Amino acid sequence: MAIVFIRTIIVYLSLILSMRIMGKRQLGELELSEVVIAVLISDMASHPLQDIGVPLLNGLIPVLVLLCCEVLISGLVMKSIRFRAFICGRPSILIENGKIIQSELKRNRFCLDELTEDLRKKGITDISKVKYAVLETDGTLNALQYASEMPPSAASLNVQVEDFSIPRCIISDGRIIERTLAESGKDFAWLKKQLEMRNVKDAKDVFYMTVDDFDKIYFLAKENNK
Repeated sequence: MAIVFIRTIIVYLSLILSMRIMGKRQLGELELSEVVIAVLISDMASHPLQDIGVPLLNGLIPVLVLLCCEVLISGLVMKSIRFRAFICGRPSILIENGKIIQSELKRNRFCLDELTEDLRKKGITDISKVKYAVLETDGTLNALQYASEMPPSAASLNVQVEDFSIPRCIISDGRIIERTLAESGKDFAWLKKQLEMRNVKDAKDVFYMTVDDFDKIYFLAKENNK
């Protein structure tokens, strides 16, 4: 039992490391080569877990080889446009100026039901109002409506709006994130002052606290569960 547990942990950590090296793509955004690598890695890694008689290296070595292949392919894809087109394919325009390009639908084996379904997910029900609909290499559909159908922007309306910045988490579930505190240009003295202003004595009593580049603070104290 202990051997199975240890082997499982080793394989699990190896897969986590491998996927971490491959990057932060979401599963739905994987290119063809990445999908193949992910499927093969999961299959190869399962063999030592299913049969204790199979040496652990028989599962780890193929994972390492596949990972090296993915890193090599990723490097070639970045350097060569032709190789990238061969491996990943090219985006296909399925709708242009409100007209469905039937030949592209057939070439990509993309049926009308799939097209209309994807458009509805984007809040589009009238194909004639679509300027371009592009099937990306990862299989997602991007649709751009005519400019007249798009909501007006603040710039087009001559409206002055405040800029924004991404809030940085300073306290998460009672723990101070020192790195983001420093990145925000703040220190512990500033944080202590902010907590005192909110009648909080210790960061452990804070559930969530963020600050952005404009010093806008979001503060949420922990609930008292008695």
